[in-house]
Amino acid sequence: MSGSPASLSGHGGRLAAARARFPDAPAPWLDLSTGINPRPYPVPPQAFENWGRLPDPADLLKLEAVAAQAFGVEDPGRVVAIPGSETAIRLLPKILPRGRVSLPLPTYSSHAHAWRRVGSEVVADPAEADVCVVVNPNNPDGRSLAPEAVLALGQRGAIVDEAFVECEPALSVARFAGAPGHERLVVLRSFGKFYGLAGLRLGFVIARQALARRLRDTLGEWPLSAPALAAGLAAYPDAAWADAARASLADDAARLEALLAGAGFEIVGGTSLFRLARATDAAARFETLARSGILTRPFDHDAGLLRFGLPGFDADWARLAAALETSR
Repeated sequence: MSGSPASLSGHGGRLAAARARFPDAPAPWLDLSTGINPRPYPVPPQAFENWGRLPDPADLLKLEAVAAQAFGVEDPGRVVAIPGSETAIRLLPKILPRGRVSLPLPTYSSHAHAWRRVGSEVVADPAEADVCVVVNPNNPDGRSLAPEAVLALGQRGAIVDEAFVECEPALSVARFAGAPGHERLVVLRSFGKFYGLAGLRLGFVIARQALARRLRDTLGEWPLSAPALAAGLAAYPDAAWADAARASLADDAARLEALLAGAGFEIVGGTSLFRLARATDAAARFETLARSGILTRPFDHDAGLLRFGLPGFDADWARLAAALETSR
């Protein structure tokens, strides 16, 4: 089964669809379609010992306090733990007033989808919007706005998706979200990408107290699994691991960029967790890589683009290098 990669372009991680479309591809698949750290945080084994009981609400409060400290937020009451930032992307348009929403494109497609589903109009110009949605750094091209520019948008009302900001923490405006003078600023944070544990489904919303309370009421007493709570409680205070991961990821991203450039791709942008690359034959290269069991991320809006996540092990790097050479 061949043709356009459009059926795999909605978001990364569609391995079941890839296996169905390329049934003869060698296993295991190397999934480079997502921007997730391939060397995850070493969660303590005891994090998975408490499946037999409900998560303790006291642990949820502890996690929100630990996350608040990691994000530089003075009041933990403004930090709401959620089962992945995608949950917040879907919930906030249902909770906040409907209106015109600015969304610079291209960006993470779930934002526009969620706002349109509730009847809000998506526009390009922030000056015409009631709420500005910003992904900073942006997915898929890694472009970024300085904190001052983001805060200026926040005066109008802004939702800032900082899913990839752990790689560039100086860009974060989380500490301002919901604080006096910044009541209309809402920030989303993701745990799974930088810490490499996307399957745990852990994220946060930082917002003014009233909105934080409404989100907590909506989510209920047990929004997170016990392993997600334990992983967050262990990882966020571990500054040494985070610093080492940032350095390692930056080196790997530079290595990936050199590999792609050497294979004839033009580098468009990225973060330390992915690179966006262009080639006139990107669709054919996507297919060649997929037939080698390597999944990348194509895009409906531009067939010349592919996004590559980071390989994790030496064998994965070698496999990608060989497949890229075959695709030329």
